[in-house]
Amino acid sequence: MGDDALRTRRVVGNWKMNGALAGNAALLGACASAFPESAVGAGRAVEVAVCVPFPYLAQARDLLSGSAVRWGAQDVSVHSSGAHTGEVSAAMITDFGGSFVIVGHSERRAHHSETSALVAGKAAAALAAGLTPIICLGETLEERETDMTEAVIAGQLSVCIEVLGYDHVAQCVIAYEPVWAIGTGRNATPDQVQSVHAFLRRRLGPAGASVSLLYGGSVKASNAAELFAMPDVDGGLIGGASLKLADFEPICRACA
Repeated sequence: MGDDALRTRRVVGNWKMNGALAGNAALLGACASAFPESAVGAGRAVEVAVCVPFPYLAQARDLLSGSAVRWGAQDVSVHSSGAHTGEVSAAMITDFGGSFVIVGHSERRAHHSETSALVAGKAAAALAAGLTPIICLGETLEERETDMTEAVIAGQLSVCIEVLGYDHVAQCVIAYEPVWAIGTGRNATPDQVQSVHAFLRRRLGPAGASVSLLYGGSVKASNAAELFAMPDVDGGLIGGASLKLADFEPICRACA
């Protein structure tokens, strides 16, 4: 395990393909009011962020301005520019003032056939533009039940290390999201999460001391504190619970 004093605690909301201008305005405004400063509790400061659909980047920028809430996108192109219709480059996201981008979410891997090599390339493109990539890793239920979790996670991570190198991996955030626990209401136990996070910390080698490891998988206010108390869990990547401040704020405060 690394020294947690070296790592930033984070809670990042992933809106997925949800949102509309009016509803967003209410939610973003409420988030900005709830987190006017980086410290969100009596404990350690926690970095709060939301990753919104591409059409709402400007709205996030405008309504979160002046607050402690950072923001980003949910995907990015591996290409910097050119004839790639429908793609969005990392430079475009930074042009709006974004800080983060999610890469390799299981929904992208499963539904868009994204390989670990492509995910690593997207992370490299994000870093080159000044974004912090949140690299998602995770196993399916079948892989979990056949004791393949560590092999799958190690394989996904090793490609990133090979492409990026340890120095650049140290600038990333890693999110462990077991596919079987995303949006299902089923959650890994704190001990299961800690076991995978400790394994990831070891596999990260010299980058392990500084990389924030987030957990995502049906995190909610009722289980957040127990999950975030684990020594190698530095916060969460939150899906559905990030769409309502009444659900999202207690999770953020639990991380402090």
